[in-house]
Amino acid sequence: MPENDDLALLVAAAEAAGDIARRHFGKAPRVWDKGRGQGPVSQADLEIDEMMRDRLRGARPDYGWLSEESAEAQGAGGRGFIIDPIDGTRAFLDGQTGFAHALAVVEKGEPVAAVIYLPLRELCYTAARGTGAALNGVAIGVRDCDHVAGAEVLVARPQLATELWPGGVPDLRRHFRPSLAWRMALVAEGQFDAMLTLRPTWHWDIAAGALLIAEAGGVVSDGHGAALWFNTDEPRSDGVIAAGPALHARLMRLRQGR
Repeated sequence: MPENDDLALLVAAAEAAGDIARRHFGKAPRVWDKGRGQGPVSQADLEIDEMMRDRLRGARPDYGWLSEESAEAQGAGGRGFIIDPIDGTRAFLDGQTGFAHALAVVEKGEPVAAVIYLPLRELCYTAARGTGAALNGVAIGVRDCDHVAGAEVLVARPQLATELWPGGVPDLRRHFRPSLAWRMALVAEGQFDAMLTLRPTWHWDIAAGALLIAEAGGVVSDGHGAALWFNTDEPRSDGVIAAGPALHARLMRLRQGR
């Protein structure tokens, strides 16, 4: 399957990214502010982006390219890469190990191969369309949670504002991790029941995680319950909600006031 060939390519690129991140970690790399509220970008982000672009586009010159640090039009058809060189740059610069490299291949807007790699935690999450999801080569799956009360959910506190939940704010147990991609991977792994954010969300943060969730038996949508597509003119979704099927349905009922 071409997805498996692409997955092997993504894993190798993620491991090379990890080597660059380790070299800069804790050594105060140069940092710039992107402006317009986009946050920081570091020398490590840019080096990883350049390496990935050379390696991945060199191996697949006919694929499109969309990266947080070097975005191009993705196009409506064919295959393309969606890359976040470092998801959780602030955590990386702060000396926290909870940052990730997120890589995906999409075909006609749907992810077909994905890697989320946390090099300093030695965690490599992988998925290919139709073959399941894995952590360090061992199959993983979402939790079978059918209740909202007490559910373990990765979510920032502002996302639980009353006005965002017409059916009532969910009575859940809140947790947080700095990398959005890692949050999705943790749900795919079954470490948490769900993750959600209702803010506009860049595709490079969530494309890899969307495939991991789906291949782990979960459901992933935007904040209103619509399917995620990664070939839109603006590379953002209107939030993300990911969980097992039963919990996802219950969260959507609260979001929609039903």
